[in-house]
Amino acid sequence: MTKKLLILEDGSVFEGEGFGWMGDAEGEVVFNTGMTGYQEILSDPSYCAQMVVLTYPLIGNYGINRDDFESIHPYIKALIVREACDLPSNFRSEASIDELLKEKKIPGLSGIDTRRLTRLIRSYGTMKGKICSEGADVNSMTAELKSSELVQDQVSRVSTKSAYPSPGRGKRVVVVDYGMKHGILRELNRRQCDVIVVPYHTSAKEILRLHPDGVVLSNGPGDPKSVPESVEAVKQLVGSVPIFGICLGHQLLALAGGADTFKLKFGHRGSNHPVKELSTGKVAITAQNHGYAVDEQSLLTTDFLVTHKALNDGTVEGISHRNEAVFSVQYHPEASPGPEDANELFDRFIHMMEKEEIQYA
Repeated sequence: MTKKLLILEDGSVFEGEGFGWMGDAEGEVVFNTGMTGYQEILSDPSYCAQMVVLTYPLIGNYGINRDDFESIHPYIKALIVREACDLPSNFRSEASIDELLKEKKIPGLSGIDTRRLTRLIRSYGTMKGKICSEGADVNSMTAELKSSELVQDQVSRVSTKSAYPSPGRGKRVVVVDYGMKHGILRELNRRQCDVIVVPYHTSAKEILRLHPDGVVLSNGPGDPKSVPESVEAVKQLVGSVPIFGICLGHQLLALAGGADTFKLKFGHRGSNHPVKELSTGKVAITAQNHGYAVDEQSLLTTDFLVTHKALNDGTVEGISHRNEAVFSVQYHPEASPGPEDANELFDRFIHMMEKEEIQYA
């Protein structure tokens, strides 16, 4: 096996064994605490330009099956694990994780202490890192990382380039793709929705021209403030059509309503995060993947109410409009694999559209 180094901007160095593609990689280092779902994590567009540390120690044991992917292409910069299984044991497996990373030119690093690395990120916060060959000059690499800028155009990289339909006989739903997971499409299809997926920069006027019964603002990567054109479109949609926001869509909705967002110290990423619905007291175990959150104080001067809160740190996990058919959540109700506690939010969206019954000329 080829020895490789992970160098972090604070000067920390981890030595491991390279697998997958043997090139170098640089990006923001984040961790995910899920015990299953490495395929879905690899293919989640919300991880665009990030180097993902998986805290569960056994990765690759059930191989790779493209039917389980959440997008057509993986967008992660690198995968960092304690152990990468060479011989998957699953009748559905089409390839090993090593073969997939080679094909997609994504570096992998195994054999490091992922627990120590995760604790370091929790203390320091997410930081930039670089995977490179053994013998690299650590001091120069560290200086390079400190001066480098993180990628800011993630949404444009992962969004669909043109609109496309996913036909059904039910309500017409326009999904604005900021980096949509296929799980969102599956849940809408399961409810017979007639879906049209549009690029992130689609204007409100263009969306309303499609005569939707409702609009879904999808998940996606990065800072919500990096797509001001999307914030403006959402602002114009509020009050015109029922809206359901998920993850990045939730943050964009808050910004459109006049609230603010901020970057979390190390983000929420995993399939085991408890969230409380304030009106009922119900607690759901949720899947999450985001590095930014909505500022609760900033909501006080808007038309939005807080509906859900994270029990781990008290951050805002859901909002709804006081007067319009508009709501959103920070977590993923379409989680797969993982908890389906919040899956009923799609039914709530369907009922909301049925109640509104918008009439277009």
